Amino acid sequence: MVLVTALAILVTLALALTRAFLGPTIHDRILAVNVVGTKTVLMIAVLGFVVGRPEFIDIAIVYALLNYIGIVAVLRVFEDGTLSSPPPNARADDQEGSP
Repeated sequence: MVLVTALAILVTLALALTRAFLGPTIHDRILAVNVVGTKTVLMIAVLGFVVGRPEFIDIAIVYALLNYIGIVAVLRVFEDGTLSSPPPNARADDQEGSP
């Protein structure tokens, strides 16, 4: 059963990689990379179960956090064009009702 699970994860990983390379928009590619990260976390957890090493779960959790932070950073770059936050008064002209 674990072999079938690992095979299913590998198939979905291959499909996500295909979408990452062929995605028509940048949003499709970012989502596919996020799916690849999630499937990698699942593969690390399954591998830890198979070899009997529960500390692989810790590695999988750290990888999931890094995946999340990386995706948020990439999306922020595409939204604002930078990783740094703008000064507090930089967007004052964007508010409605301002002179």
